Parts: sequence; C-alpha cells; structure tokens
Amino acid sequence: MNAPAQPARVMVVDDHPMWRDAVARDLEAAGFELVATAGDGPQAVRRATATRPDVLVLDLNLPGLPGVEVCKRLVRERPELHVLVLSASGEHADVLEAVKSGATGYLVKSASTEELIEAVRRTAVGDAVFTPGLAGLVLGEYRRLAAEPEPKTSGGGPEAPRLTERETEVLRLVAKGLSYKQIAERLVISHRTVQNHVQNTLGKLQLHNRVELVRYAIEQGLDDPR
Repeated sequence: MNAPAQPARVMVVDDHPMWRDAVARDLEAAGFELVATAGDGPQAVRRATATRPDVLVLDLNLPGLPGVEVCKRLVRERPELHVLVLSASGEHADVLEAVKSGATGYLVKSASTEELIEAVRRTAVGDAVFTPGLAGLVLGEYRRLAAEPEPKTSGGGPEAPRLTERETEVLRLVAKGLSYKQIAERLVISHRTVQNHVQNTLGKLQLHNRVELVRYAIEQGLDDPR
C-alpha cells in the first residue's frame, strides 16, 4: 500500500499583512503545509532559502527587492521551485517579466479563493497556470524569443545532448503549450512521469526553467504541428 502523498509546502509573500494572512489561512485550510510568509523582498529570499517551499506564492510589488528579482534569485538557486505570481496587475509587461524571471504561473488578485487554491495545486505539480487570456500571450512571447538569434559561440564545443524518444515527445507537447496534466493524458502516462521527463531534459540541456525549455523546443522546430 502506497503512503499518502505529502501536502505541498507553500510560502506566501505579500507586503499587505491582511491579504498575506488571508491567503495563508485559505491555503492551510485547503490542506497545504504553510512553511513561511514574508512581507518584503530580502525577507522572502532569506525565508525561502531556509524553509525550501515547493510553491512560492509571490506578489510583484515588494519593498526592498522587487518580486521579479526575488523569483530570479530563488529559481536560480533551486530550479525545482515553482513560483506562482499573485499580483494586482494584469499588465502584459508585468506578466512577461515575471515569466522571464522563472515564474511558473501568473494569477491576478481578482481571482476567487477557489481559483487560487486550484492554481496552487496545479503549480505544485509543475503545471503552468495563468489567469484566462494570459496563457496565449506567454506562448506568443516564447515564439518571439525563439525567433531571435542567439549570440554566436566559438566552435568546437560539446555536441548537443541526446534526448530519449519519450523526452523529445514530452518536449514537443510542452512547446505546444500543453500542461503537464494534458501531456500525461495525451501520452497515457502519469503526471509524475511527465515531471520526471521534464526535469531530466532540463538537466541534460543545462536549462533552468520552463521559459528556457519552451524556447529551446521552438528553436528546434518541435512546436511544428506536422
């Protein structure tokens, strides 16, 4: 008999104490393990480094250090960390900046408690979660980035790492914007297996997050519908 899955470890970062406490209470009531909260950028970095949450629910507008910089530093340290931005702003520039810094998803604060809880659940298992209307924007930005020429590097470097057939198949579906759950259903494999393939691929390609992974996939033509 398999042991029950451990609840996802969550940290909430927001500079408004009442909002921060309300979100933390809602997530605890939903069964998540709240490991820390923080009210400014430097505090967020310190406490996340100490408590190592699975999911960071992060506001962008923070004193001391902007949310995007907090995200960038923590994801660089721990690529397996999933960051869900919870922001009052739905501006496209803010969304794209957050994703480029390593955020897994982006939810505006007008979302309901139920939507937030579902977003954290999905973020915890590696899905990219966005407020409706923003997912297409992000995928379009992936494509734009992939179209930009990379800086030239000197020749004679090591050959590109070889991916397995299944890793390539998963990568192709990631490039098309499918969530991990959708990929699992499409390939008739478990959600955990999809996650493992993505983590293995990130390691082989020496990439750090989903943004870089999707860009690589599009550069390789893996989003081609043929």
